[in-house]
Amino acid sequence: MFPALFLSLLVYTAVAEDKDGALPRLGDVGAAEAFIDSAEVVVVGFFEGEDSHGYKEFVEAAKEVKPIPVAVCGEKEVWANLSIVSDTITIFRKADNHQENLQLSEAKKIETDGLVRFITVNELRYITEYNQVTAVGLFNSDVKTHLLLFTSRGSDDYTVLKDRMGALAPEFTGKFLFVLINGAVKANERSLGYFGLKSGDLPRVGIYDGDSDMKWLLPEGEISTERVREFCQSFLRGDLKEVKEAGPESKTEL
Repeated sequence: MFPALFLSLLVYTAVAEDKDGALPRLGDVGAAEAFIDSAEVVVVGFFEGEDSHGYKEFVEAAKEVKPIPVAVCGEKEVWANLSIVSDTITIFRKADNHQENLQLSEAKKIETDGLVRFITVNELRYITEYNQVTAVGLFNSDVKTHLLLFTSRGSDDYTVLKDRMGALAPEFTGKFLFVLINGAVKANERSLGYFGLKSGDLPRVGIYDGDSDMKWLLPEGEISTERVREFCQSFLRGDLKEVKEAGPESKTEL
């Protein structure tokens, strides 16, 4: 309890509210580290000042991406600690330990909608639901192996399985991205078919490896934490059986 209380006090004392009352300001390295560690995905706008190119658009974009935590920082000590060299919007993700930077000096025109898209495309979580937007961020990640949970929203075990896989994902940070594919969405029929599945076969779990362009299915049975953990570890050991080639479809579009 004491460490949690101390962390809360640290964040409270080092993070100040922005003038418009919407965005907190990170006042030092400790506050920045605490903020970055506070959620699976956070966004920080590093700006020289409120008159900086893109600042107003960033504030407006922040209103559109709730509940993602968003803050601003103008402290150069923090910038140096995070390798920021100019006005930049940065997404910090725990799912793959990644820092995605958008340097505003390289953008001729900055629009709120564009910043919202940048954030939502790169909003990868411990378990990310697959769709046309998140697909871009998933396949742009340096982590090329995906643990796929195929289940249908509305099914009795949908929430249980999603939470179970999301809780397991941190054990494999940097090795797998955990992805949920909603079998109730017609647009995802191609993803199911890619693994030889139909909606009636769900729930199932598979692995797709982008480097080898190959896929594996966990044998039918209970989707328990232990079985999925062993499935992932078997892949990492290189001893998965019944390997199937991924086929001719583009690996950038499940």
